[in-house]
Amino acid sequence: MSSADRQTVLIVDDEPEVRALLRSGLEGEGYSILEAADGAQALALVERVPISLVTLDLKLGGEDGLKVARELRAAKNVPIIMITGKGDAIDRIVGLELGADDYIPKPFLMREVTARVRAVLRRYMGATGPANAATEPDGERYSFDGWVVDVPRREVRDPAGEIRDLTTAEFNLLALFLQKPGRVLSRDEIMDLLKGHDWTPMDRSIDALVARLRKKLEPDSERPALVKTVRGVGYVFAGAVKRG
Repeated sequence: MSSADRQTVLIVDDEPEVRALLRSGLEGEGYSILEAADGAQALALVERVPISLVTLDLKLGGEDGLKVARELRAAKNVPIIMITGKGDAIDRIVGLELGADDYIPKPFLMREVTARVRAVLRRYMGATGPANAATEPDGERYSFDGWVVDVPRREVRDPAGEIRDLTTAEFNLLALFLQKPGRVLSRDEIMDLLKGHDWTPMDRSIDALVARLRKKLEPDSERPALVKTVRGVGYVFAGAVKRG
């Protein structure tokens, strides 16, 4: 991989040892690496340098990593993988609601980190659509209830024709629903298609992601008409979907 083709990963962590470990592992996979020890450095780099992906420590010294994630997402639509020592499920859900694309607890295996980075970048670049989903041809477009979704361009327009911002995870979930309209998808099917890694029955991150998508699509997210819950099973996209 030439330096011109290398994707740039920004490592945001206040521990030099962790940054050095991540740098060594990711450089070995061919990525170009930048480092930041705090939120201010991270934001300055994201605004100044083209960044392909950010790994973000949820606990940045005295800083709130969730606040930094929110600011990074507001500055640029860059994929974020949270790496943290916190194992609390609530932190995980909040992080994913703020737009993180994946979540890896410390201590971690470097093989897992590099695999997650590759998977998130693959999904974000739209090379294969949602992970493990069927490959779709170029020019794939969907419409429903006045909304238009252009998958290759990763663009969503509302009924008024305005572009709506979705995080990487939200867009991939919507694309998955549109590819399988009317089909009930269990939480583990969705997690497998979108994440491609193990999870536990207590993991509610899919519920949080669905709730976030509903808020952006549904006139009344408390009474959803598009993404409906099938109690005890999962979710189904109930809108009338047209392709092309």
